[in-house]
Amino acid sequence: MLLTFSQDIQCDQGRRIIAGKIVPFGPVGMTSVGPVVFERGSIQIDNSQKIRLLLEHDPKAPLGRAQSFNETEDGIYASFKISNTTRGNDALIEASAEESLRTGLSVGVEVLASYPKDGNLIVSSARLTEVSLVEAAAFGENAQVTSVAASAAETEDEAVTEITQSESEAILDTTPDTVAPEAVVETPAVEASRPTVTAAMYTAPRVNLNVTAGQVAKAQLAASRGDVDARDLIAALQVATVAENTGMVPPNYLKDVIGIIDNSRPFIDSIERAALPAAGMKIFTPKLGTQASVALTAEGAEFASTDTAVTFQEDNVVKFAGAGILDVELVDRSDPSFLDLYIRELAASYAQKTDDYALGLARDGAVGSSGASIYKAIADGIADSYGVMRFTPNRLVVHPTASGTISYADLLGAEDGDDRPLFAAAVPQNAAGLISQGSTQGTVAGLSLVVDPNYTGDKFALVYPSQAMRFHESPQIQLRTAVVANGQLEIGLYGYCAVVNRYPTAFRKLTVA
Repeated sequence: MLLTFSQDIQCDQGRRIIAGKIVPFGPVGMTSVGPVVFERGSIQIDNSQKIRLLLEHDPKAPLGRAQSFNETEDGIYASFKISNTTRGNDALIEASAEESLRTGLSVGVEVLASYPKDGNLIVSSARLTEVSLVEAAAFGENAQVTSVAASAAETEDEAVTEITQSESEAILDTTPDTVAPEAVVETPAVEASRPTVTAAMYTAPRVNLNVTAGQVAKAQLAASRGDVDARDLIAALQVATVAENTGMVPPNYLKDVIGIIDNSRPFIDSIERAALPAAGMKIFTPKLGTQASVALTAEGAEFASTDTAVTFQEDNVVKFAGAGILDVELVDRSDPSFLDLYIRELAASYAQKTDDYALGLARDGAVGSSGASIYKAIADGIADSYGVMRFTPNRLVVHPTASGTISYADLLGAEDGDDRPLFAAAVPQNAAGLISQGSTQGTVAGLSLVVDPNYTGDKFALVYPSQAMRFHESPQIQLRTAVVANGQLEIGLYGYCAVVNRYPTAFRKLTVA
């Protein structure tokens, strides 16, 4: 996983040195994988690897090598000796105060261990792979200026010599009382050669994010095999990995999946929606017991009083999941559109099952209402539902063809005494309602019609107010891929949800007596 976490820099053109804080400990930073916090001591630096300074994370555009690293309470500081090349000269010019074209340091880190907390990714162990000189962006209130220490004017020969460890620490140290007095005295000429550069942090990824679900899945497979470009794509899509580094959770891809799901959940779309809390497997909703009341009271008489209490309704958070196993040959040798289709099938199944789950809970808690005809049964349901909490019902959900209750087919075929359609007339002659011909849209007795083919079990038609139930859902539907020992690819889709049936008896299941 590549994290780009840009920081302050100092540019010393005379000595060909760029230095600054490359990793802060503690503050939250917006990296290429979202908000990240580095714990103190979380970065492993192998000095034998001779960490390079690159240009914009391009391994083919090296600028120089690290001379020293210094870990302090607040982060890691580093200094880099810039090569005497055209690219190196350009980098020094671009980082100078006069140009200020590239004024940030951005690290490339291979995350070894991390965990989520309060919406952030906490990195507890990582390996530094490279540092890059990048364009600057506003860092905000966490911006700091690294002190620059140097001797007086240097000769041309001194400008090209390697700096020592002690010199590097003097350059990098931010605590004034830890630096030798002679190390912090600078002449105006040297100060001019070491311009103060504003800190930088990146929020925009450097890869094309306009990808499909299948392309994301295929990139996950390639990333697990070591493909660098695929890893960059997954990182840019704000990936969080599981402990074994075989699972991926890409939020940017989710918008495509959620779009599919929303279009195929008629009942869930007809009730209140809310986000699922970030933690816990239960939801507790405040619920008023006996309602407070007032009464006509004579002068000087004692006020009427009613004891009331607030309790909490407890509802479970549940998980819906599905997976399939594909031959890796099919994934490798087919267009990504195959994976798009497969993921869409999983998403459609997820939509159907969650929609039926919520609708089943509404039906199971509902109370019956009946009438001598379709219209009278609906009218009784409206009146009965209104009497529960005085919420005016505004929805009628039906199955397309269910028998034994009121279905969409029954509504289409309902006629008055003169064999005229009650609800589906091309030119309405009745005031009972209007269902647009050729669609499932319309109104019945003033209620918005909801036709739900996901309905299973006892498919009672239900009259209800949309406020009677709330559907909580996690903001992510997660895709995981893994290459198993027999050379197959497993694709899974899952999400968490909870249904809060606030007023069960406000749902009325209809029968024609």
